[in-house]
Amino acid sequence: MKKKVLSVLSLSVALWINAQEKDSLNQKKIEEVVITGQYMQQSINKSIYKVDVIDAEQIKNMAATNVAEVLNQSLNIQITPDTRSGNSTANIMGLNGDYVKILIDNIPVVGDTGLGSNIDLTKITLSNIERIEIVKGSMGVEYGNGAVAGVINIITKKTSTKKVSVRGSLQEETVRDNYDLKKRGNGRHIQNLNVDYNINSQWFASINFNHNQFMGYEGESKGYKYFGQDNQRGYEWNPKDQYDASALLRYTKNKTTFFYKLSYLDEKFNFYNPEVNRNPLNDGLGGVAYESRDRRYNTDRWIHQFNIQTNLGHIRYMGDFSYQNQDRKYYDYNYDIPNRQIKSRQEEKSYYKTDVIYSRGMFSNFLDSKVFDFQLGYELDYTNGYAALIAGDFFGEAVKRKIFTYSNFLSAEWNVSDKFSLRPGVRLSLSENFNNQYNYSLSARYKTSENSNLRAVVGSANRFPKYDELYTYFVNLNHDVQGNPDLNPEKGFSAGLFWNQNFSADNGWKIAYGVDALYLDVRDRIEMVMIKEPSTYKYMNLNTYKNLLFSANVDFRKDQFALSLRGSVNGTSVSMIDLKSSSPTDFQYLLQAGASATYKLKSTDTNFALYYKFTGPDRIYVSDGASDFRLGKIDSFHMMDFIVSQPFWNKHFEISAGVKNIFDVTRLNSTAVAGSAHTAANGFVNLYYGRSYFARLMFQF
Repeated sequence: MKKKVLSVLSLSVALWINAQEKDSLNQKKIEEVVITGQYMQQSINKSIYKVDVIDAEQIKNMAATNVAEVLNQSLNIQITPDTRSGNSTANIMGLNGDYVKILIDNIPVVGDTGLGSNIDLTKITLSNIERIEIVKGSMGVEYGNGAVAGVINIITKKTSTKKVSVRGSLQEETVRDNYDLKKRGNGRHIQNLNVDYNINSQWFASINFNHNQFMGYEGESKGYKYFGQDNQRGYEWNPKDQYDASALLRYTKNKTTFFYKLSYLDEKFNFYNPEVNRNPLNDGLGGVAYESRDRRYNTDRWIHQFNIQTNLGHIRYMGDFSYQNQDRKYYDYNYDIPNRQIKSRQEEKSYYKTDVIYSRGMFSNFLDSKVFDFQLGYELDYTNGYAALIAGDFFGEAVKRKIFTYSNFLSAEWNVSDKFSLRPGVRLSLSENFNNQYNYSLSARYKTSENSNLRAVVGSANRFPKYDELYTYFVNLNHDVQGNPDLNPEKGFSAGLFWNQNFSADNGWKIAYGVDALYLDVRDRIEMVMIKEPSTYKYMNLNTYKNLLFSANVDFRKDQFALSLRGSVNGTSVSMIDLKSSSPTDFQYLLQAGASATYKLKSTDTNFALYYKFTGPDRIYVSDGASDFRLGKIDSFHMMDFIVSQPFWNKHFEISAGVKNIFDVTRLNSTAVAGSAHTAANGFVNLYYGRSYFARLMFQF
């Protein structure tokens, strides 16, 4: 019923408001700009860093509904889903979400265990996003803790060319071969609505609403109604229902711009236990009850953002301020399966809870010179939170900790000549929990020709230990797993060389190509290791991690046709130490290739889009008990999406349809998954739920 009401409401509002100005997508394109790692908004061609950009037009062509789906098409970024928790995080250069900083409008996003890292990207929708900027490598000077493998900066829309504009969409997707519009049906059901209003020449307001309902995928399981005692109950991909809304108010006058944005997310996630208990009723009739202990997660997230850009005399100031709160609550309940009812339930408790006060300020243009400039900045992060089950349960009380971090950073940008720019930088981070951390960077850009640039970037970053690494306490008769409050922060270092060139041929073709080389080294890696047989584990700073990345791309464009080809080779070396042995440190290489093509028919504006990505077999060393390490393997796989879009009624409406995951990838066979302290290893990796079909109706007025 909710879906139907939202759908009718969205269409009613769209038909009620009609502005006469042309849509902004039809306006003359301006030069692409980026803000990640810049002193101010900068042309991508002049950026001191190599920044990969996924713009709004690409996002629309993909028919993606959240950030995780978009990034899955990028080489050397693998979205790693956890079907048990419902979270999907970004893996860059072989490092998981703990090493990737996720920002929205330059501000780190709150997550379950802290700020900016290990963020569930399915919780970030795409309905009001202008572009996504990606920088690979250690960015500790600019973005501090956790920016070890790279930074993903999600830029939202804050302007409109029309007095009033309304955008929205209704999207229906199958989940493999499952789809049903009924209340307890299958598939995915997505609706969103955005309204922009230019109040006057100075004030702009925007509201956005999105609903994403995923009904789950059973796979080889048999659903929540099944009560056989063979551990087949439940879902491979558990159901999830998300509502999110945001409101923005922006002011611009002369050289001052500020905006305030409020965002709210509500997510409900159901975990259905595969184990079923058969309990005799003792009613004299041989009655039996079939029950299971299920769990419901309810997540609420509030994000308040305030950004101001202004001039203090000739000094340029940009300030970010944010208060964020995420509370992931849960309750367990006994479910009577045949009778479809809850027999008893526990009181709802917080599983993870995080409150964050964050501020970042940057001052630049002190010398009012185009030749030499420097930037002075600060960043503070006050995180107050706790983790319940993951950190152990002490007499029913969660482990509570407060972490305060303050940083100062300084960098200088020297335009040595029209062709050569240099930027050194340094950051000092102070924490009440850890020793002082120093990060540094040196970036250079050389204009090898009018349409060609060579960039060299060296940088470092640290990662502070997380709650579970510091405070885990899981001790019983069979286990002894504890955190380590004496852990040191991990230290990352990267060095990269990036070259790109573009030109226009006489026959109308526009061609751009580039070659990248990047090296990443992480020391004092934190891992859970066995310190005493048979089952005593502890987190320790023991391991090192090295990664080599070589990649190349070439793009062709002519009239209504665009083709992009990409390829990369990624080598990883990990040094791991266990109770009795250490792992080999030779490099294991992963091959990836990708392509995308779009073509638009001039006569009808019909748009065709094809996206392809190949990931070769991945080999990594894993612990084989406490005695040795073995080389495990994860199978290769192909991903392909095909989408057709057709606008009509003067481009106010657009219908899209297509197929995602054409090769029907689900599980990958794996011998590279090691058992942890209290979980057994699986023989597969659950990556996707297979081929799906979708249809989408978009409208804009």
